[in-house]
Amino acid sequence: MRDYLEFEQPLREIEEKIEKLSAAAVGGKISAQNDIRKLRAKYAQVEYELYQNLTPWQRTQLARHSQRPSTLDYINELSRDFLELHGDRAFGDDRAIVGGFARFNDRTVMMIGHQKGKTLKERMQRNFGMPNPEGYRKALRLMRMAEKFNRPIITFIDTPGAYPGIGAEERGQAEAIARNLLVMSRLTVPIISIVIGEGGSGGALALGVSDCVLMLEHSVYSVISPEGCAAILWDNPAKVLDAASALKITAKDLLDLGIIDDIVPEPLGGAHRDPKAICTLVGKALTNQLFDLTDLSAEQLLTRREQKYRKIGAVGGLSPAEPHESPTS
Repeated sequence: MRDYLEFEQPLREIEEKIEKLSAAAVGGKISAQNDIRKLRAKYAQVEYELYQNLTPWQRTQLARHSQRPSTLDYINELSRDFLELHGDRAFGDDRAIVGGFARFNDRTVMMIGHQKGKTLKERMQRNFGMPNPEGYRKALRLMRMAEKFNRPIITFIDTPGAYPGIGAEERGQAEAIARNLLVMSRLTVPIISIVIGEGGSGGALALGVSDCVLMLEHSVYSVISPEGCAAILWDNPAKVLDAASALKITAKDLLDLGIIDDIVPEPLGGAHRDPKAICTLVGKALTNQLFDLTDLSAEQLLTRREQKYRKIGAVGGLSPAEPHESPTS
């Protein structure tokens, strides 16, 4: 029996009934094929209706699912000859960030992303996907290396946020994130980002200043977690559902707001239900975007990127500020 989330309990109950009837039928006690068939049909109907009407909080739970495909899952499935590179050349190697050169569609690209891990042991080793400053400095080093060799960059976003510990602050967490934002805005190679799970705060944005930002259907992308928002605004954990709705964190909300560029659909039940299928869909989306971006010159990329981010947040019919004469000036 698969791992069900809280809101998926109706599916668990039906599956338990199917398991019991199947076990009885195997033991020769009853002939239950018709009942099993009816329960399976009911399961499919309930499953379809459930996932057609997910709330933002339920999508958040799916985005955090422990078995959801990770950055390394996508890299291993979509590319070959991945050469992981380590360290920021200043302090150490942060395992919450992975990255290196790989062959994607017979082209060398730089792939970088947050890595959470799946088991508790792996998550502890990866600091639950919450990078320290050296993680962001490692990512920045790799992005600059990609620019040096004129290679496109693909980033996978999946983090609750940057690690907020005292040591991280002492080593310049805010500066590391801010520098990533600055440098990514000026890199002269194509950058594609995809939110594959949870995109939390500046810890996510530090890998997300891109020419194209994609999101998986059940991923979330937000300035703060619903729990953090509920604590700050209402001082009430029970308000987490209201916070999730108010924050506009789902892929559809962010596409409507112009924050992201496209949504990658997920298999019914979420990406963890069919890792092969979601990897295929992600691969196609990345291929299409990369094809469009690689025809642009460095100057066109910089101009297009600047205009993209200047348009975000324009409200009330007001136009965003005019872009500078040159993005590199």
